[in-house]
Order: sequence, then structure tokens, then C-alpha cells
Amino acid sequence: MKHVKTIILITLVSCVNLGIAQDSKDYIEFNDRKNIVHGVYVGLHTGYGEIQDEDALIIGLKVAYVANQQFEIGLVTKGLYSDQNTPGVFSSNTADLAAVYSGFHLEPIFFSKAKVNLSFPVLIGGGATGYINTEWEDEEYESYQDEHWDAIFVLEPGINALYNISRYVQIEAGIKYRFSSKVNFPFANTITNINGFSAGFGLKLGVFNLGRNRYKKKLPNHE
Repeated sequence: MKHVKTIILITLVSCVNLGIAQDSKDYIEFNDRKNIVHGVYVGLHTGYGEIQDEDALIIGLKVAYVANQQFEIGLVTKGLYSDQNTPGVFSSNTADLAAVYSGFHLEPIFFSKAKVNLSFPVLIGGGATGYINTEWEDEEYESYQDEHWDAIFVLEPGINALYNISRYVQIEAGIKYRFSSKVNFPFANTITNINGFSAGFGLKLGVFNLGRNRYKKKLPNHE
């Protein structure tokens, strides 16, 4: 019985060695793990938050470059709307808040080789915020007068969880806090900034690992 086991073991080892030898004839192995992997994408984002205890909706568009699946740099534009119903701005109590701002997007990424990543995005930019009259039939509609809008500087850091569906699609979810410079309006009961938390969800479409690593290359057949 021992001789039979020994013969079987020798046969199995011989088969494995033969397979490896055959495989080595058809392929050449190499390691390029240190190569930088590039990526580019377009992202859409939607979020919900509050400004002075009133609901605020945010939408965003982002274009970014991804370096080695570890750092993003790009441009982002966001629009914000909050149902404030502030009195005294227009003839009716329908003055709601709006903002549009753009800037640089920077985002370091951790655990980038895993299916789920952790990142810390930050937006640095500026734009304008102001009051709009949502009473569309109001004869005194005057939402775009200068005294209803003011320029702002915006800094918006956050934390995201990223899920890689494929090398072409990624989803993100997280929270952010928006800091803005002070604004001044010639009306009572108006805001002084658009600071506030927001939580949101985003979809990224592009290619996240252009030139991805390869470890085995098939040799051409010279027969």
C-alpha cells in the first residue's frame, strides 16, 4: 500500500511539473506593480442638507483625473436650493435661497486596491448665493437684481465611501460640511452664510485603471 501511495505522489508531482514547464513555454511572467495606473471620469452628485434649519438640495457635476487609484484632482460645479420662504425680500413671502459655486476638487483615496475605498474629498472655490422669487406669476418678479445676490468663497471638506462596481463605474456616498464667507443683503431676516452639513450619493462614469497591471503575457507562436 505504501508503494502505491508513493507511486501516486510521484505521478502527481510529475504532472504538476509538466504543466508548469508547458505553461512556461507559452507565457512570460513579469511584475509591473509599481507602474502608475491612470483614470479619468465624469461624476454626477446629489445631496440633501440644511441651512438655518431649512431643507437644502444640492446637485453637482465633476470631471476628474485619478492618479494610481490613490488621488483625484479635478473641477466641480454645484447648485444649491433651499426653501427658506424669507419675508421682506420680495412683495410676497416666497424668497428662497439659491447658490452656484465651482472650484478645484482634491480627494486622497485609501484602501484603493479593495472593492470598497475610503476617501476625503475637499472642494476649494467660489461662486454666488442669493434669493429668488418662486412666485412665477408675480408681476414684480425681480429675482436677479444685484441686491439679491452676493459673491461667496466656499471650502467644503468631507468623507466618502467608494464602491467599485467595475473599472468603468464607481458609486460614492458620504457627508460634507460647507464653509462659506459671509454675505450681506439689505433685507431683514436674511442669511449671513451658507454653512451646513450635507449627505449625498454620486455616480462616476469613466475608466479608473487605464494601463492596469498585468502579470503574464502570452508569447507568439513561432511554429
